[in-house]
Amino acid sequence: MELHSIKDAFDRVAKKQKLSSSKSQEVIDQVGCEIEQALSMFQSTHDPTAPIDHKSILSELKFKLNTIGPLQQLEEPQKELNTSLTKCQKVLEKTLNPDISKAYRNVDFDFHIVNQIIASHFYRQGLFDLGDSIINEAGEPDATALRSQFFEMHQILQAMRVRNLQPALVWVSANREKLIQIGSNLELKLHTLQFVEVLQNGSRADALKYARTYLAPFASLHKDEFQKLMGCLLYAGRIESSPYSELRNPIHWEMMTEELSRQFCTLLGQSYESPLSVAVAAGVQGLPTLLKLAIVMAAKKQEWQAMKQLPVPVELDKEFQFHSIFVCPVSRDQGSEENPPMQLPCLHVLCKQSIMKLSKSSTRTFKCPYCPAEATVAQCRQLYF
Repeated sequence: MELHSIKDAFDRVAKKQKLSSSKSQEVIDQVGCEIEQALSMFQSTHDPTAPIDHKSILSELKFKLNTIGPLQQLEEPQKELNTSLTKCQKVLEKTLNPDISKAYRNVDFDFHIVNQIIASHFYRQGLFDLGDSIINEAGEPDATALRSQFFEMHQILQAMRVRNLQPALVWVSANREKLIQIGSNLELKLHTLQFVEVLQNGSRADALKYARTYLAPFASLHKDEFQKLMGCLLYAGRIESSPYSELRNPIHWEMMTEELSRQFCTLLGQSYESPLSVAVAAGVQGLPTLLKLAIVMAAKKQEWQAMKQLPVPVELDKEFQFHSIFVCPVSRDQGSEENPPMQLPCLHVLCKQSIMKLSKSSTRTFKCPYCPAEATVAQCRQLYF
């Protein structure tokens, strides 16, 4: 509601400013027209022997300008504009409290972790010089390992932006086993992109050779995708005008760049979003509630700093809601490295030990306790929180 109030106030100011500007231009045009007519009368030479009555021309001009009343015409719209500006300022001051220090609490932070989070944020953005400056000034040599890892990721992404998949394919090949463990088919998607590029820019024979070398291993598990790619062979060099023109859509490169970034961060044990940017965004969203709470507590002479738990919930969007702990709904056991959460094909999640008890065998089919779907242990995928 507050954001809508700001927008409404801004829209009113913009409307009044537009009306004021239009009225000003109209009055200026009227005054200019009268002055030009007076000048033309001064310069009139129809009868050189007859003297020009300058005084009467100026008197007539003065009368017309007084009739127009430019100051009176401009006063009202300018007054309305100033009123709207004043109201807009009050809405901004009410909504965007400039003194956010009221919501500040003395918290003992681990400055080593904070420094590493800040440096990591710049490394994620590709600002390596800035990240290095933070590390050097803070004296955090342990954070340099993150630099080399994110540097490799940015080199791969930069190559992909110019349609060069070779660095990405090398990285995927080197991390094939880890990617398989997390259920990723990134390697297939990258080879698909490369196959389409070869087919479009090379010969049909080159594309067929590439498919036999790099796509054939995926044929048994991805039959539909493989058949579609083989159908593309009929349209070598002219995919844009074929039934498979969608494969040439640039959106595939954008999506692949984002997916590779996510998978890269996953293998690093890092979140895709920068922890610093997430913390700032969540803080901005929760700040109005905290400011109101601090003001109310101050009015009741209660100590904000001494409070151990917030008396009211701080509502945040779903992207800021994280669950770092999983409790199995069947066994009620908390997830751990030895007993991790596993996702069934029906998307229900149980702990690994519960799944093993239900299946009684790694090859036996078992029924999900929450829906009629059946699954095997091999079909379950470990979840990483």
